Amino acid sequence: MFYKKNSAQVLNDLDSNLTGLSKEEAKLRLEKYGFNQLNEKLKKPTWKLFLESFKDPLVIILLIAAFTQVFLGDTVESLIIFAVLAINAVLGVVQTKKAESSLDSLKKLSVPNAKVLRDNEKSTIPSQELVPGDIVILEAGDYVPADGRILEAQTFKVVEGMLTGESEPVLKNSEIILDDCALGDQKNMVFSGSMVVYGRATFVVTSCGMDTEVGKIANLLDSAESKQTPLQQKLDDFGKKLGVAIVILAGLIFALEVFRGDDIMNSFMFAVAIAVAAIPEALTSIVTIVLASGTNTMAKKQSIIRKLPAVETLGSTSVICTDKTGTLTQNKMTVVETYLYGPDSDKFNGFEYIKNYNPAVSIEQSEGSEIAITGCIVQERYLNLSSILCNDSEINEEGIEIGDPTEVALINYADKYGIDYKSIREEYPRISELPFDSDRKLMTTVNSVDGEKIMFTKGAPDIVFDKCKYAFKNDIILDISEDILDEYRKINENFSNRALRVLAFAYKKVSEEFEPTLDDENDLTLIGLMAMIDPPREEVFEAVEHAKSSGIKTIMITGDHKTTAAAIAREIGIMDKNDLALTGQELDALTDEELDQKLENISVYARVSPENKIRIVKAWQRKGKITAMTGDGVNDAPALKQADIGIGMGSGTEVAKDAAAMVLVDDNFATIINAIEVGRTVFGNIKKSITYLFSGNLGGIIAILFAVLAGWTNPFTTIQLLFINLVTDSLPAIALGFEKPEKDTMNKPPRDPNESILSKDTLHSVLVRGSIIGIVTILAQYIGMQTSDALGAAMAFSTLTLSRIIQTFAARSNSETIINLGITSNKYALGAVIVCLLMFSLTLLPFMRGIFAIPSIYEFDNLAICFALAFGAVVCMEINKLLKKSQL
Repeated sequence: MFYKKNSAQVLNDLDSNLTGLSKEEAKLRLEKYGFNQLNEKLKKPTWKLFLESFKDPLVIILLIAAFTQVFLGDTVESLIIFAVLAINAVLGVVQTKKAESSLDSLKKLSVPNAKVLRDNEKSTIPSQELVPGDIVILEAGDYVPADGRILEAQTFKVVEGMLTGESEPVLKNSEIILDDCALGDQKNMVFSGSMVVYGRATFVVTSCGMDTEVGKIANLLDSAESKQTPLQQKLDDFGKKLGVAIVILAGLIFALEVFRGDDIMNSFMFAVAIAVAAIPEALTSIVTIVLASGTNTMAKKQSIIRKLPAVETLGSTSVICTDKTGTLTQNKMTVVETYLYGPDSDKFNGFEYIKNYNPAVSIEQSEGSEIAITGCIVQERYLNLSSILCNDSEINEEGIEIGDPTEVALINYADKYGIDYKSIREEYPRISELPFDSDRKLMTTVNSVDGEKIMFTKGAPDIVFDKCKYAFKNDIILDISEDILDEYRKINENFSNRALRVLAFAYKKVSEEFEPTLDDENDLTLIGLMAMIDPPREEVFEAVEHAKSSGIKTIMITGDHKTTAAAIAREIGIMDKNDLALTGQELDALTDEELDQKLENISVYARVSPENKIRIVKAWQRKGKITAMTGDGVNDAPALKQADIGIGMGSGTEVAKDAAAMVLVDDNFATIINAIEVGRTVFGNIKKSITYLFSGNLGGIIAILFAVLAGWTNPFTTIQLLFINLVTDSLPAIALGFEKPEKDTMNKPPRDPNESILSKDTLHSVLVRGSIIGIVTILAQYIGMQTSDALGAAMAFSTLTLSRIIQTFAARSNSETIINLGITSNKYALGAVIVCLLMFSLTLLPFMRGIFAIPSIYEFDNLAICFALAFGAVVCMEINKLLKKSQL
């Protein structure tokens, strides 16, 4: 813990000195410690990822069926199956490769060169050659090349939000820190990848490569689990069970056919047909396309999906761990309160009074403890003049804010009341200054105001109070008293308890020859206070409430201080009366068992480390909760990867975006809630597609099994079943993915991640609709068999195809009827039905009949019967919905 040691101790521990290492010693250390760079584990080669796509039980069954077809010379059927499986494998490899890019972006943060002292000579070397003990020189604009302890600093500011989560520059120094503290409070340390924005410093390298804070994050990224989404888990589990069931069923059919004396090869092909009928070959592709349609919808709502399964995961999210700055808040410091001592101080609200101020009126001093003031509210005017003039920030012509966010807030406050800060500065030019210093916590400028020299001072309230001899009270300046100071301290404490950042302002008149020194920051006149905060986004209040009503718990995880974080959390409704707020150190002190006990009552985590964030996510996952995590910094990347769904910020680092499954373009928490609604809708639509597919497949299996038991001819050929599964089923299943949200989508709690893909309601729909389709298909075959077996099989094929196509309308909802939904409310579904009917008509063309086993005796009246049976099946499905609804 180098921050707890003085410079001499650190140099001694590292066997270094202020003149730097010798070149020979640096070479030896490079051999010992290795290069200052990030390493990563070996990735699986692409070919291996491709082959692993074929481990799925359903895929194995289809491969066996395809190779059987090749062996028997039926190459058309086998080529179709091979093509479908290859497409699914390629899609899987592409998704996996996308997920491996987070560490690549982390490597890009490495600094190419570093300025070091070697043999007491300044030189520039490749940063990867840095070793512990090297003395490095930093200046404004440099990136820090390694972790280190500051030896000397001059007004040195560093942006390290990528590690701490806070965007404001941190003023660094070389002073020893005695207490244990979080990374963000280690003011005498610098960390690899952070950027110097002001001043200069010299530091000694304490850690390189994988031992740096960024290196630790790289390790966490490598070790963080890439979790399957709930949908992927359920589809995998369902696929295994379905695969076993299909093998058993096909085996029984094969045995039954052989027992009945049928030819072994014919019996085997019949069993293969059963397998092909049962497996929804295009399911993976259909799910992928439906998820992709969800990404387009989310893109319109400011959410960019990087990993397709994340769309569905959003729908089952039950915990959102969100950053504060920029996500819940505006990431823009804003003045929200001003305070001026006096009985009428509550009426002062900014620049209202200075608009009518007459600059010809000046301050007239009189004898005694009181100084009379003539004119309008000079006290208010001087508060606002000091906030503009004792201020280094500005807004350029492009509207870009330049400077410390606190100072920018002051000039934005002026702009709010129609005051042009630039014209104020031109009218009252700065003559000299004493820049802000972290030790004295003050800034002073001397300006020419109304022909007089006025010294304005702003800074930490307690420091300014001690520097004041006088105080304003409305139109009078009094000797400062304990009563006045007590009132100011009470107000300052009130502001601080509300997590407001407070500045105090003071001034004094000085002579024409005056040049300020530190000793001159005394005998000031206290003007007043300005309090500011990074305010919550307006839409966040409703979004948090919406999340609560949807059964989603929101957790704030921030690098900010606990008091500030808790105040914001209470204001926007994240933190309830009995909820807790913990710091990273307090979290570290808890065992996993203690954390699990308190977890559901902890709403705020402050001053956290990357390890803390992963621990919080894992704790919720242990409770079986689907957890979303937002973040924008390098420090967030491991937790983004560990979470069930990582949500990066559009304004964040590339490392965070690459580790995330979703990126918020507008960095807005409310956008997450909108995306969750889309996610729930997408999952509901995927279930509709799956229900549609399995209902049709069940209908085909029922027809085949009945034919076997009844001793009828097999009603379907393999190519007929592939035509239904891959052609006429695919478009309607995809179209169902475009259904609009149902009315109660966001009034339900998150879906139980342990719920089967075929839940009770879904299974009921599959059984009912599948049975109806099977029955009308059997009827069609029976009617056709009165003429010939070939006609019976052809009518069975036509009826199965048509009933599955027209079933699209019934599949749009498990509860609402077609009449309630409206035929045209999903134009994609209507279009899919029309296209599929046209594709079915192709099978009836003379030159296509031979391929699809349609005999020449199949005529229009046979087709009309098939259509009637198919329409009758859908009517029965709709009647079942009404009966089910009446029982609720």
